Amino acid sequence: MGMTLAQAILSKKVGRPVSEGEIVLVDLDFMMGQDGTSPLAIKVFKEMGGKKVFDPSKIALVIDHSSPSPNHGVSQLHDMMRKFARETGVILYDIGDGVCHQLLPEMGHVVPGDVVIGADSHTCTYGALGAFATGVGSTDLAAAMISGKTWFKVPETIKIILNGNLPKGVFSKDIFLEIARRLTADGATYKALEYHGSTISELSMDARFTIANMAIEVGAKVGLFLPDDVSISYARSHSKRNFVPVFPDKDAVYENEVEIDVNKLTPLVAAPHTVDNVKPLEELEGTPIQQAFIGTCTNGRLEDLEIAARILAGKKINPDTRLIIAPASKKVLKEAVKSGIFEVLLDAGAVFVTPGCGACVGTHNGVPADGENVISTANRNFKGRMGNPNAFIYLASPATVAASALEGKIADPRKYIS
Repeated sequence: MGMTLAQAILSKKVGRPVSEGEIVLVDLDFMMGQDGTSPLAIKVFKEMGGKKVFDPSKIALVIDHSSPSPNHGVSQLHDMMRKFARETGVILYDIGDGVCHQLLPEMGHVVPGDVVIGADSHTCTYGALGAFATGVGSTDLAAAMISGKTWFKVPETIKIILNGNLPKGVFSKDIFLEIARRLTADGATYKALEYHGSTISELSMDARFTIANMAIEVGAKVGLFLPDDVSISYARSHSKRNFVPVFPDKDAVYENEVEIDVNKLTPLVAAPHTVDNVKPLEELEGTPIQQAFIGTCTNGRLEDLEIAARILAGKKINPDTRLIIAPASKKVLKEAVKSGIFEVLLDAGAVFVTPGCGACVGTHNGVPADGENVISTANRNFKGRMGNPNAFIYLASPATVAASALEGKIADPRKYIS
């Protein structure tokens, strides 16, 4: 019986074939914690008797969720992370460097075939490179920093088949919102998603990161793309590490298969307060919007900003709407400035905040008021997600968010795309 990509990666690490449902202990290629989870991991690390980490070159701490610090208490936690990095030699990405899930691939820490953990649920982003990457708790991270290992239950796999070409105004975010609509928020709990089909060759790495990032929104452990020329080229241009891509067997057995005809997709929006509450844009068109947000580990990359800039070029956002943009990294910001994208968005009325998680987690940088509607490129729209349980969050592609900021209401981006 053939192996899925998740099985194949874990089998290579273990050194023998593994079966779905089996518990395996795996050597890790890299691990990460952010400022919402690292302080507890550091505390537990010391409680476990940790004196040094197993390999400082394979561990990164990232200050991105509350960056810069919004209050004294958070500043103390950031100080703890900086001191731990100095003491142990682990890699530290400080305020303004960017979102952890942009930085790890961008800085070459993840390559195809890796097994990576992060104390953040959206660590599954790196599945776009063909890496088995998943989120863990702070305690698991602490133990892994000492041992260099962690355990997994080998997941079953759902095969997602994407065929066809992206229609005008439809983007990778819309593809995953359709997946969420079909699978529901818990339809893939502790399963792997494995992507196949003709559409993938048309997707950039930025687009693939978007889709892989949201695997956790249907409960999945990982969201895996098969390595191809696009992802292998990306990895080789960003990392100095040698790697051998891993692939599933042709006779792999899947728990389920979901086929999507991408040609038939239209712009989609996830309405409050769940990610799987997905509706065609037409059903929500005209809903007043007070705040629009472009950024996060889902859609804060250069391609996302460029899509928004194409729609907003030479125009002004609605005077009753705020448009907040958080680039995914310092590098993305610099490239946006160099290319002119930054100026286009600024002239349209956008406000840029520090590269990082920005308004997404609700600690600062854009907490909405009671009753306000927000349209966002983020991955979650739970009650209180952006810092106010009395606000309403709609999720959409950067194109739909830009068009909505322009009109001050949920708007169809297709009218602005030639």
